[in-house]
Amino acid sequence: MAHIVVIGASTGGLPFAYDIKKTLGKDHEVTVISNNPNFNFIPSNPWLAVGWRSADDISFELAPRLKRKNIHLIVGEATQIKPNENQVMVGDKVVDYDYLVLATGPKLAFDEVQGLGPDGHSVSICTTAHAETACHDWEKFCANGGGPIVVGAVQGASCFGPAYEFATIMDTDLKKRGLRDKCPITFVTPEPYIGHLGLGGVGDSKGLLESECRHRHIKWHTNSKVDKVEADKVIISECDDNGEAVKTVEIDSKYTMLLPAFKGVDTVANLADVDSGFVNPRGFVMVNEYQQSPVQDNIFSVGVNIAIPPVEATPIMCGTPKTGYMIESMVAAVVHNIEDMINERAPSHIPTWNAVCIADMGDTGAAFVAMPQIPPRNVTWAKKGKMMHLAKIAFEKFFIRNMKTGNSEPAYQKYIFKMLGIERLKKK
Repeated sequence: MAHIVVIGASTGGLPFAYDIKKTLGKDHEVTVISNNPNFNFIPSNPWLAVGWRSADDISFELAPRLKRKNIHLIVGEATQIKPNENQVMVGDKVVDYDYLVLATGPKLAFDEVQGLGPDGHSVSICTTAHAETACHDWEKFCANGGGPIVVGAVQGASCFGPAYEFATIMDTDLKKRGLRDKCPITFVTPEPYIGHLGLGGVGDSKGLLESECRHRHIKWHTNSKVDKVEADKVIISECDDNGEAVKTVEIDSKYTMLLPAFKGVDTVANLADVDSGFVNPRGFVMVNEYQQSPVQDNIFSVGVNIAIPPVEATPIMCGTPKTGYMIESMVAAVVHNIEDMINERAPSHIPTWNAVCIADMGDTGAAFVAMPQIPPRNVTWAKKGKMMHLAKIAFEKFFIRNMKTGNSEPAYQKYIFKMLGIERLKKK
């Protein structure tokens, strides 16, 4: 009997736990280690931050769902990984494993910009708890008559989609409240152009998102570094094509949300103390084409915590996002590769890393497809419309239901995606 342990129970870890248990069956043991007793649907955080959702709408308790699937749950912080002993420490508790899957998500590097983050002068939508605080501040901001808003991402960020979503969702919400005329919105980003998304653009994402910003009277500063966030303003440096600051700009702000850069969580980053080949300098897990550690072959990684180089050189560092369907393809590959190894075969499954993204814009939406996510691509396009707004709402309900029932890829979803030529694994 093999014991498979996964650290993390979000959009990578929880589907993995369900899928590996279903694939391997009752003869093998699966344990989830999570520092949160609940599953939170992170893509809904922009809605939560303006009061369109409550935390209960997008969260549920893990324990009863995992128990029904005969999956063990340990609620606590994984404090140390001992790869040479095949052990994980959760406080004083020792958890032995045969295979370990790292799905920890990122560490939010708010400390890299002065005044950034919930402990500084900006709100965050990176976690559900952060989004709840952002909602409280949003209601207070609106009750006081609004004011200037700064939204976007800082240098080194890799997840730009939620910033665009939040900017347009705030715009829509302010219009509903009759406050939009009192709230100028400025978008700040290290991207070389609007719609780069850390992906070198997807289809006509540049034209689509620039048009949307102009239509909504959202001003922008691209190729910019955030120097400091203060209580009433954001100080940025506009840079040239070499990334050198050419102009300092102070932007008034009474409500600021800037996505931070990511790093590997401390427990994973500390694997560098064991062997430098485990993680890169930012603490992200190094993996081969099978999502497998090149250092320890019984350790795999999925999701935001893996190391992926930028898709192209940009004047200011823009990381590569790890999007939902891309993570799903990583999960599928790891499930089958662990199955291979248990059956004494070499890993053979390679994820496609296809990106299928639906972004809400409050009263409309956009869909982006990049196959694969990292260029050059076989397919790339971007479309906007009311249907995409409705699709994002439907996807939220669909995904949460799947996570509650323990079915990460219903047959009809698989068949529909296959008809569209979108698959999780590369053909052998």
